[in-house]
Amino acid sequence: MKRMGLSPRVIVVAALAAGLLAAAGCKSSGTQETASAETAGAAPVKVMKAVRQTISEKISYTGTLEAWRAINITPEIGGKIARILVDEGQTVAEGQLLAELETESARLQLKQAEAGLAVARANLEDAKRNKERMDRLIRENAISEMQREKVQLGYEAASAQLDQAQAALNLARHALDVSIMKAPFAGVIASRNAEVGDVINPMMGSFSTASGVLSLVDFSRVKITVEAAQDDVARIKRGQPALLKVAYAPGREFSGAVTVVNLAADPATKKFGVEVQVSNPGLVLRPGTFGDVFFEVSSHANAIVVPQRAILENAYVFVVSDGKAYRREVTTGLQNTTLVEILSGLQDGDRVITDGNFGLEDGSPVTVEEGGRP
Repeated sequence: MKRMGLSPRVIVVAALAAGLLAAAGCKSSGTQETASAETAGAAPVKVMKAVRQTISEKISYTGTLEAWRAINITPEIGGKIARILVDEGQTVAEGQLLAELETESARLQLKQAEAGLAVARANLEDAKRNKERMDRLIRENAISEMQREKVQLGYEAASAQLDQAQAALNLARHALDVSIMKAPFAGVIASRNAEVGDVINPMMGSFSTASGVLSLVDFSRVKITVEAAQDDVARIKRGQPALLKVAYAPGREFSGAVTVVNLAADPATKKFGVEVQVSNPGLVLRPGTFGDVFFEVSSHANAIVVPQRAILENAYVFVVSDGKAYRREVTTGLQNTTLVEILSGLQDGDRVITDGNFGLEDGSPVTVEEGGRP
C-alpha cells in the first residue's frame, strides 16, 4: 500500500500562513495595549466654556455698622426725673413723649409769667390812651411840652415792660418744654441711662451728657465707615453705588451709596475715610456688627470671561481639544473674586480647564468632566 504525504509546496504555504496569523495577532495586541496605556495615563480634568458677559471689577473693605442717626436724650435744665415712659428695645415715633422732669415749679413760673404779661398789656393800653389825649391837647396848646414828654416816656416804658413780660413768658414756656423729653425722630431706645427719682443737672460734672437719660437710635438705615487705601480712594466717588454683605445674612446683599469721601488721609494710617449708607429693610442689619462693603469701580460689557481658577501664573490657560490639553497664552483684563476678563488668547466657546490644570504639559491627554467650578 502506498502512503499519502504532503508535498513540499503545501508545507511551505501552510508555514507562511501561520507566520502571517502570528504577526497579525502580535500587531493587534500591541495596538490595544498602546490605546489602553494612553487612556490610563490621561489626566482627569473639569472644564468650563469661555463665555461673553458683563464683568465688573470690585474692591472691598470691612467696617463696623452704625445706626445712621443716634442721639442721647438729655434735658437742657436740671431737676428730678419724674417719669420715664419707655424701655430699652422699644420702638418710638417722632414726637413721642419719652420722659419728663418734675414740672410743678416750671408750671408755676409759667402762670406767673402769663399774669405778668397780662399786667404789662394793661399798662401799655393805659399809657397809649394817655398819649393819645396828650397828643390832642398839645395840638390845642392846652398843655406844656414837658407834660407831653412825660406822657410819651410813660408810653415807651409800658411798651418796654410788655416786651420784657413777653420774654419772661417765653422763657417759662421753654423751661417747661425742655423738662419734657420727646423723640426728635422715630427709632429704637438703645439704652436707659437713668431712673425715676434721679436728680440731674447737665451743667454740673456729675451728669454726663454723653449718656443722657435715654439713648435713641434710628437704624432704618446704617452707615459703615471704612479706611480706603490711596490707590483705591481715587476710584471711589460720592454717590457711587455700594453693596454690603454680613455673615449673619448669608446670600443677601444690601444696596447703598457712598455719602462721604474724606479729602485728607489719616496722619497715622495714611488711609482715607469713606462712609457708606445702606438701607435696612426689616431691620436685619445690626449696629455694632461687622460687614463687607463692595465698590464697583470698573465694568466691561460683552467681555470674554473665564473662572479665576483657569488662569495659571496670570499668563496662560489650558484648552481641551480632541482629548488633549493645549496651552494658550492669554492677556487678562478686569477681574473680580470669581472671574477674569480675557483680552486675547481665547475665543467664545473655548473649553478651558478649571480643575486638574496644575502639572499639565502642552498636548497632555485628558479625560474631561464638564462643569468645572469658578
